[in-house]
Amino acid sequence: MATTELRHRPPATTPTPSSTDTNKPRNSKKMAMARRGLKSLAIAISLPLALTTTVLLCSTSSSSSPHSPKPFWHPPEWAFHLATASCSSLMGLSSWLAWAEGGFHRRPEALPLYLAQLVLGVAWGPLLFRTASPKAALVAAVALIAALAGCVRCFRRVNPIAADLGMDVPPVVKYGGPLSLIWFLMVA
Repeated sequence: MATTELRHRPPATTPTPSSTDTNKPRNSKKMAMARRGLKSLAIAISLPLALTTTVLLCSTSSSSSPHSPKPFWHPPEWAFHLATASCSSLMGLSSWLAWAEGGFHRRPEALPLYLAQLVLGVAWGPLLFRTASPKAALVAAVALIAALAGCVRCFRRVNPIAADLGMDVPPVVKYGGPLSLIWFLMVA
């Protein structure tokens, strides 16, 4: 029978002190890399979020602007603030994923496009709501869509997941563009 030919595995050898000593530097190097990665991830997400939150808090008006009438389908201001903050966080994560793959070195145009979309994304809300300048907000929204498209294109060549995260942002921005246009047409 086949069971008579079975052999038992030899007992597992316990690691000797010399083998654990060689793994210790390797494990500590991995832990240090993981800590640096988590720190850079936290910075990549928190800096755009802090910038966005600061601008939103500084530009929030206690009363609605008397210069421009709000259409009936206009969502509340907090919804725009929440969408802007989530978009900046998503783009921060997306940029970190691209950066971790060496994307800003392989695709040098990605960094200026990312910074442009960050600045335009932060500027769009105050332009529309605080200054009641729908024309400037419309220009910012169109430029923001172009910068996001460029970012997604650059990120896709480096890390497809980063590009997919960047693709989650444009629906919010695409809503902002027509909102700026309609508001511009209503005021003009």
